[in-house]
Amino acid sequence: MTPQTLRPRVLLAEDNVDHAFFTERAFRDVHGDGLDMQTVVDGEQLLDYLHRRGEYADAPRPNLVVLDLRMPKKGGLEVLIDMAEHEELRAIPVVVLSSSDRPEDINGSYALGANSYVTKPASLTGLREGVAQLARYWIDVASLPQPA
Repeated sequence: MTPQTLRPRVLLAEDNVDHAFFTERAFRDVHGDGLDMQTVVDGEQLLDYLHRRGEYADAPRPNLVVLDLRMPKKGGLEVLIDMAEHEELRAIPVVVLSSSDRPEDINGSYALGANSYVTKPASLTGLREGVAQLARYWIDVASLPQPA
């Protein structure tokens, strides 16, 4: 984590309630109250949040986006395309967290600017443990950019 980041902001885009719960819980188990984590349930909400539209007009930009590929309204690949088109969003690291292990999803995500692709483990316990490792890396080891 970069020294100037006192309280990292993570934006989770996940439409599955159980996956969202376990992902957020894993991040909080690792970082407790030292983390600002918000969750949106579809790609349109995510883009509204990132572009600060509507109810998210005053939302702070995240230091990290955790993105499910298969979401209603706009999928993760569409979100990655939009983020790549906007300079102020391009620098935000994106971790794709998906149940898909299809090579075209993995390769497509990286081609569109994803910084990491993690296939969700089959069990919720596995998901929680895997996300805890992801949280340790992205918050404790990696240096996150300061959002524009």
